[in-house]
Amino acid sequence: MSIILDANAPETTSQNQDSDLIKDSSVETFVQDVIEPSMEMPIVVDFWAPWCGPCKNLTPVIEKVTREAGGRVKLVKVNIDENQELAMQLRIQSVPTVYAFKGGRPVDGFQGGQPESEVRAFYERLIGEPIESPIEALLEKAATALTEDDYETAHGLYVGVLEREKDNEIAIGGMIRCMVGMGEVEETRHFVDNMAELDRLKTPIAAAISALELAETGYSPEDLAAAREKVAADPTDMQAQYDLGMACFATSKRDEAVNAMITIIRTDREWNEDAGRTQLLKFFEAWGPMDPASVAGRRALSTVLFS
Repeated sequence: MSIILDANAPETTSQNQDSDLIKDSSVETFVQDVIEPSMEMPIVVDFWAPWCGPCKNLTPVIEKVTREAGGRVKLVKVNIDENQELAMQLRIQSVPTVYAFKGGRPVDGFQGGQPESEVRAFYERLIGEPIESPIEALLEKAATALTEDDYETAHGLYVGVLEREKDNEIAIGGMIRCMVGMGEVEETRHFVDNMAELDRLKTPIAAAISALELAETGYSPEDLAAAREKVAADPTDMQAQYDLGMACFATSKRDEAVNAMITIIRTDREWNEDAGRTQLLKFFEAWGPMDPASVAGRRALSTVLFS
């Protein structure tokens, strides 16, 4: 049985936080928390307040990039409501404000909310080298495994991403694809049905749901031989071609699945309310735009439609 993470599970950021890299400070401990250690390594200071909306968005991003920096930077957080004297000394006029300290003094900083890319660039300027996201590395490895139909490996990698970012839509979509590929259709349907409607509409998740819907059509390896026999007996039998395409999809014979639907479109474009093209587009969505079968299939579809 594969693992599906609970989309409503509580955040574990604070539980997993490395206290040696990230800590809270105050006016009494600021020198030992920031000034002294900044003589040896960069210290980023996040000035925030409980009532500050942008702070609630920025602080988790800063914490994440701090961890990804792998010990090359430390983060200190200061609640200005509890440390007004310190905020006045450092001329903090609004929050969030972020300062970077080196050699006992501030050397860089910014104010206001920032996207993760800007926070990462800030850290990279500070340490003078790139910070690679382990999330991106995991997603890349998972995508490769998924393309190779190595569903167990890809699933484990996607779970690793979701343990760090439970709302990562690429990982959620990838995990749905893996579950479908491993034949766990009922369990996947239950998971999808319990997702928020807005989440189901996100592109990576919506595409994965297309794969689930195709798997739910009921075509199986047993249907493949029968469909091939019918097509061999009568290549103009559009229903047989359709069944062949669907059975090939169910058994991961992607090129054959494309060819069957292309045959329908070429022979009778309007058959069954354009069913050949409709299902072919669902194949592309289920496989993903970069899958070789999707790339070749779109090229073939364009040739048929515009020739």
